[in-house]
Amino acid sequence: MLNFRNLLHRKVALILIISTLAVAAGFIISHDGEKFVIPTAIGDTHKKFVESEDFQYLDRANRAFINLVKHTSSSVVQITANSRYQIVPPDRFDTEEFRRFFDRFEWNPNQRDFGEENPNDQPSTRQVSGIGSGVIVSDDGYILTNNHVIDKADEIIITLSNGKQYDAELIGTDPAGTELGGSDLAVLKIDEKGLSTLPFGDSDALEVGEWVIAIGTPFNLSQTVTRGVVSAKNRNNRNDRNISNIEYGNFIQTDAPINKGNSGGALINIRGELVGINTLIATNGYAAGNVGIGFAIPSNLASDLLPQLIEHGKAIRGWLGIRMDTVDPDMAEKLKLDEPRGAIVEEVGKNSPAEKGGIQRRDVVLEFNGKTIRDTSHLMRAVASAGVGTKVEVKVLRKGKEILLTVKLDKRTEEALASFDSPEQAIDSHVTLSGMRVQNLTPQLARRYGHQDETGVIVVEVEQRSAAARSGIRPGYLIKEIDYTEIETLDDFSKVVDKLKESNEKLALIYFKDLRQRSNYETLRIESDDR
Repeated sequence: MLNFRNLLHRKVALILIISTLAVAAGFIISHDGEKFVIPTAIGDTHKKFVESEDFQYLDRANRAFINLVKHTSSSVVQITANSRYQIVPPDRFDTEEFRRFFDRFEWNPNQRDFGEENPNDQPSTRQVSGIGSGVIVSDDGYILTNNHVIDKADEIIITLSNGKQYDAELIGTDPAGTELGGSDLAVLKIDEKGLSTLPFGDSDALEVGEWVIAIGTPFNLSQTVTRGVVSAKNRNNRNDRNISNIEYGNFIQTDAPINKGNSGGALINIRGELVGINTLIATNGYAAGNVGIGFAIPSNLASDLLPQLIEHGKAIRGWLGIRMDTVDPDMAEKLKLDEPRGAIVEEVGKNSPAEKGGIQRRDVVLEFNGKTIRDTSHLMRAVASAGVGTKVEVKVLRKGKEILLTVKLDKRTEEALASFDSPEQAIDSHVTLSGMRVQNLTPQLARRYGHQDETGVIVVEVEQRSAAARSGIRPGYLIKEIDYTEIETLDDFSKVVDKLKESNEKLALIYFKDLRQRSNYETLRIESDDR
């Protein structure tokens, strides 16, 4: 009996061992009989997938993106912008209130930089560095970037993909948030030849859903590549007012991750062409990083401006002289248009090119220079890029009939815009200080810049590279106070300027409101021409 049990145990153990080895060898015992079935092994499955047509498609797409990056990345650079900020001397705060504040915290306002005494009370400076990106657009060293990347920079350093560094010269700027500017583009130049460049692609030909890659320097991580699609086109601050203050943006929206430091970098299509300059991101209000919505300035706009920025140092735009609004679906139905398109003329400026060319209020501009107009933003950009002095054909819809007019464009200037707003006011009624020109605040200018129910003088022009420009003053800013003297009118401003000239002051403390209605204090260096 014992031997039988031992024999039975051995037989069961032998069967289990054989079964285990069979499974390990890739065999399965069929429950229906004594057949052994050989399944598809993992290795065989992988081999069949790699040899499949689906994998070949994926592999070719993968290799295409890898080769695309290899072909284009050397044309994208890192930009380091160093700025020196002047610290306001303590005598600017030499009041009883500030002295009590200093005494409370046992701090001597004449101390600088961690307690170092500054007995001569000389202004001290500190350096701040910012990182951005740029795109090489010519083999002899011209680089396209965003103006906000290099704004107020005293030193600009370019780092190529191979690590070589160059000092850059600022050639031209088109700052955002101004009446004459608005694209937020800038051009730099380094002393080098034979550089890798990116050719301009046709941004108008981009389609929603098309693959794109972004290359830049997010968070100071050089040569970073992200991939996504074109999410939308023609985003602008007229139709999407929460985007930005960039007047001529007309952005390409993409979900290719863009973060701080990507500004000025390249948005590239699968052909290896530059189709956009990455400029800004949308956030959820809390995080400063990417949430899948980024915006790029179209390459067609950038390529139009590039020659002007190189030749003139600024953008020179055409001017039509109308106030307009976009045709909405209800108006399109009323006008019997096949779809909402065009721009309806709400007002025609006196002696403007539009008036001289025969454009009238209530006309609907359907075509400009042979191109169908989508909306007001489209018309504004078409006029700007057409060129000063150019004669263009404008097709308008007037009382149900299409009429073809010829208009000779003028130059878009602050004087032209101001005269359009307030023709009864002489444009010569202005005062200049340190490169900024101001005039009285009119109701029209107050509405344009959002300064309703305010007093002060409005900045209408700021000379490039002037002291005012370096202090961050922009057209549309409202000057409310200078050296603690309240400014309500141009006469108040003139009296303060005269006092500054007589006293030989080197600095003035300016209190102003910017385009977002934020109050700011800023020191302004008085230039020699003002004294």
